[in-house]
Amino acid sequence: MQVFAYLIISLLASIAGAICGIGGGVIIKPTLDLFHLDSVATVSFLSGCTVLAMSCYSVTKAMRAGDSRVDLKIGTPLAIGAAIGGVAGKQMFSVISAQFQETAGAVQAACLFLITLGTMVYTLCKARIRTKQIDSTVVCLIIGLLLGIMSSFLGIGGGPINLVVFYFFFSMDTKTAAQNSLYVILVSQITSLLATLVTGSVPPFGWLSLVLMVAGGIGGGMIGRAFNKRMDNKAVDKLFIGLMVIIMGISLYNVYQYTFAV
Repeated sequence: MQVFAYLIISLLASIAGAICGIGGGVIIKPTLDLFHLDSVATVSFLSGCTVLAMSCYSVTKAMRAGDSRVDLKIGTPLAIGAAIGGVAGKQMFSVISAQFQETAGAVQAACLFLITLGTMVYTLCKARIRTKQIDSTVVCLIIGLLLGIMSSFLGIGGGPINLVVFYFFFSMDTKTAAQNSLYVILVSQITSLLATLVTGSVPPFGWLSLVLMVAGGIGGGMIGRAFNKRMDNKAVDKLFIGLMVIIMGISLYNVYQYTFAV
């Protein structure tokens, strides 16, 4: 039954991730940590593979269907920066995980809570916030680098912080930001996976778990894309805020688990 939990969690998370543009890893990672289904490193790896499968389907399908809203001039340098930052973030987590072992999970959970809280506050107040229109390639690279470090360190593959970046720095609406976010997540996850394979740092995992999670990611991408096309920006924002509340609750509980219950 445990392996089917992987499928259900990855499917539901990927549906929400495809709709909102948060990838799904920000839901998968803390949820798997909540139930202690695997080690912190294994959960991060499986989550990254699932997000890669979902984002690959969503981005490719949108481009082939001709309804992609990805701004390549902005998205590509962001994605390159995120890919480089992703490798750095993975190394940072490896160092902390080696030194503090299970406590690394508490650090991840606490950071995720703070980032999610900030994201939710911004989303609730964004109508009153004056946004920017950045078009500098160098600035995009730097922003992407910081995104990649945070996302990879937390093992969430992208997450809600991407949307805030596209809202504030590039004045994008919700659904446009979602598609650009998935594009950045796709490139950074490909790089992260290649770096993991090249360095031989793949953690132990069950092949059935991986297959079911990837299947859930692709299935979630298909369903989420269909829902996204039928929802307006306000509906997507409401779903996004609801997810943020859930993620914060799970993250706080995970901090407790890793700090006091281990």
